[in-house]
Amino acid sequence: MLDLRGARKYYSTDAGDVRAVDDISLTIPPGELDALAGPSGSGKTTLLLLAAGLLRCDSGEVRFEDRDLGTMSKAEVLEYRRTKLGFIFQNFNLVPGMDAEENVMLPLLLRSVNHREASNRALAALDDVGLLARAGHPPAKLSGGEQQRVSIARALVGQPKLILADEPTGNLDTETGDAVLDLLSSLPRERDVAMILVTHDARVARYADRVLAMRDGKLVSYDPETAEIGR
Repeated sequence: MLDLRGARKYYSTDAGDVRAVDDISLTIPPGELDALAGPSGSGKTTLLLLAAGLLRCDSGEVRFEDRDLGTMSKAEVLEYRRTKLGFIFQNFNLVPGMDAEENVMLPLLLRSVNHREASNRALAALDDVGLLARAGHPPAKLSGGEQQRVSIARALVGQPKLILADEPTGNLDTETGDAVLDLLSSLPRERDVAMILVTHDARVARYADRVLAMRDGKLVSYDPETAEIGR
């Protein structure tokens, strides 16, 4: 599904080069939830941006369904993000002036899906996350957990092959966060999608099929018993 092959991404600063992603090779198969853990500045976000095609490798490759994202045109990368990816954000990123149904419809409308079909699919996606009864409510009338469920429905409505979740429980209390994680952890196998979930929270590891720990741009060891990230 998603393959990184010797991927590197460096940034130049006044203090020298920062090796945000430093020679990483890994495969994320369909049906698997991988948690990407590590301290701030370890390279997690850069790796996620490479997977999304929002950054290009300085060397190495990021391949999706055996296509190198680095050789795609801007239009092809945009089509990849619209049709293959689903995004879930820490801050939900819902449009305040739209109700839940309209927020979920948005990715489909951007793909020129007709309004009736987009509405039907959005309502089905909201039903899947237990929020059909809240379809007509704007974000301001929804709890944090409900907003994140709308965000998940929006990520799912386009039937993506890869879901990228950036700290999806970061703004939620523990109980609500656990409920969202229960939902997220069920999606890869149910829908045969690959998922990368970036987190600072060691609790998330118990929901993941695999924990990918990063430090200083490299993949390092991870101890599931102590949640300790290696050097």
